[in-house]
Amino acid sequence: MQSLKKLYKTGIGPSSSHTMGPQYAAEYINEKYPDADFVKVILYGSLALTGEGHGTHTALSSTLKAKNEIVFDTEQKELPHPNTLDFLVFDAEKNLLDTVRAMSIGGGEIRIEGQPSVTAPEVYPQKNFEEIKEYCLINHLKLSDYVAKYEGEEIFPFLKTVWERMKLTVREGLAAEGILPGGLEVERKAKFLYAQRHMDETPETRENRLVCAYAFAASEQNAGGGIITTAPTCGASGVLPAVLYYMQEKKGFTDFEMAKALAAAGVIGNVVKQNASISGAEAGCQAEIGTACCMAAAALAELHFMDLDQIEYAAENAMEHYLGLTCDPVCGLVQIPCIERNAVAAMRAINALSLANFLTSTRKVKFDTVVDTMYQTGKDLMHKYRETSEGGLALNYEA
Repeated sequence: MQSLKKLYKTGIGPSSSHTMGPQYAAEYINEKYPDADFVKVILYGSLALTGEGHGTHTALSSTLKAKNEIVFDTEQKELPHPNTLDFLVFDAEKNLLDTVRAMSIGGGEIRIEGQPSVTAPEVYPQKNFEEIKEYCLINHLKLSDYVAKYEGEEIFPFLKTVWERMKLTVREGLAAEGILPGGLEVERKAKFLYAQRHMDETPETRENRLVCAYAFAASEQNAGGGIITTAPTCGASGVLPAVLYYMQEKKGFTDFEMAKALAAAGVIGNVVKQNASISGAEAGCQAEIGTACCMAAAALAELHFMDLDQIEYAAENAMEHYLGLTCDPVCGLVQIPCIERNAVAAMRAINALSLANFLTSTRKVKFDTVVDTMYQTGKDLMHKYRETSEGGLALNYEA
């Protein structure tokens, strides 16, 4: 598995696979062909079907140094990945220099066809949670200790920086007002939710309101093209910040403790990324929101000094009940139902923590099993339910 620095990326929303990934691919073209005069980019699959709503064409055009043209090909079905794009590179005499095929595989990661890898090398030798847990038990390590073992103590300053960015995103979202761009006329709701204090509000209601306000805040910043951190993707970037922001506010955890929680969450995210997918175009929204919920549940469990079995149960429970969740963004925008899904997933992560506190000894399903099941389910989902905006709510929505 790769470094957590490849999982937590800071960038501009609204989509890690549709904006960050293509942007990195364009940067690869800039570097490989600095003298290119013209680049034609052909988007396929989910990139073609929802790229306009996600801003893919804008990310590409603004990144490529050469003159360029972006083409949306919605007809090609035989693809190596649902997020595939071709770069046709020409010189000043209009000679074709090369055709480069790239795939945006989720979380801002790209793969270049014919290239061994353009990503960082693996730093964790363990391949799944069972192997990680066994190693930690033998060596008496918490998940955050396990991360430090392979990445060094310097990973924690990085994670503290990630946490500072997450907090800033939440605060920016809580202060923002107005209508999100894209044409759906979706009004920002985070500030309104946060302000709805009532004298007779129960502690439970207050918790739900605040957690949802924080999730809305981060998700609305993402939808509005603000700066966010993938956790594990842009579309699911509101879940983890919401629960951690609330818990730090409620219980006074230090920033270093939050960094350790992010380390534990990162291990869970890495397991899903390694053995399944975090791409909505490949495996539906279960791969994005489901994984984010797992990560948040594991982070909370690490914060509350739960053991490895409890962390595993919290993460497994969080994913299990998102199995089959479709990715059906209305108009290809990361707004409906994406923003509300972040809020619901944040509350579900807290529920998973509570269940893990009481029921871990009764659990029957391993985390690795539910990860494998999620991926198989994602592969079985009809094409129109995998970030194409051709089915589900995206098809049936009426303004």
